[in-house]
Amino acid sequence: MSLNGRTIIMSGGSRGIGLAVGIAAARLGANVTLLAKTDEPDPRLPGTVHTAAAEIEEAGGQALAVVGDVRDEASVENAVAQTVERFGGIDIVLNNASAIALDGTEDLPMKRFDLMTQIQLRGTYLLTSKSLPHLRASANPHILSLSPPINLSPQWLGAHPAYTLAKYGMSLLTLSWAAEYAEHGIAANCLWPETLIATAAVQNLLGGDAAVERSRTPEIVADAAVEILGRPSRECTGNSFLDVDVLRDAGVTDFSKYGGTGDLEYDIFVDRP
Repeated sequence: MSLNGRTIIMSGGSRGIGLAVGIAAARLGANVTLLAKTDEPDPRLPGTVHTAAAEIEEAGGQALAVVGDVRDEASVENAVAQTVERFGGIDIVLNNASAIALDGTEDLPMKRFDLMTQIQLRGTYLLTSKSLPHLRASANPHILSLSPPINLSPQWLGAHPAYTLAKYGMSLLTLSWAAEYAEHGIAANCLWPETLIATAAVQNLLGGDAAVERSRTPEIVADAAVEILGRPSRECTGNSFLDVDVLRDAGVTDFSKYGGTGDLEYDIFVDRP
């Protein structure tokens, strides 16, 4: 299945993995709506929803930048309506927006707990639920959440319970939709990187330049994402994928182009072999 002419609605996407996925899809002819709060530049972080849309169009796709909050029902309804008006429908929901705080239970401020659960859980639920009527009309509908395999090892359960809850919640919702909408042919899958990915979050929160050197680039997740989204929806649903496994299945054997100059560090929730 081709991505040419298909329409993606994505939460976030101003930078990092979301932007990389948007660019990769645009190169294959996709339309991309970005719903994000980043209307103005932030001195601490690169990119806005407008610069991201420009990069997507430069890559060969069409882009629609919608300034809004994925936690807000009216914002999501507006983004869905604008997408349908501009592109005629929705074929793919990409749940990308996420917040991270790795504090333990006694140290995590409630406002950070609320932020993570509202973006990861409420936001994922809102964007997907409001898009589902349009997905049912698509010839190859997909829901793809950038969330991890559910690993119940005590290592991960005890490391940062609030963040684990928020990310596993995204995965549980997505796998639940795979079951709920199986008869409608709507695919729902999760995708997670095997290693750390060189994003602003890794740079700022997970170890600075040293962590970036042990990370792959966002393009590895993007290439895996478009591989999944190009598959027939009835044949590819209910999975929690790692990026490298998707690409290996597609015939990729050399991952050196995705960077990482030191020993690569496995991402959160991924056990070392």
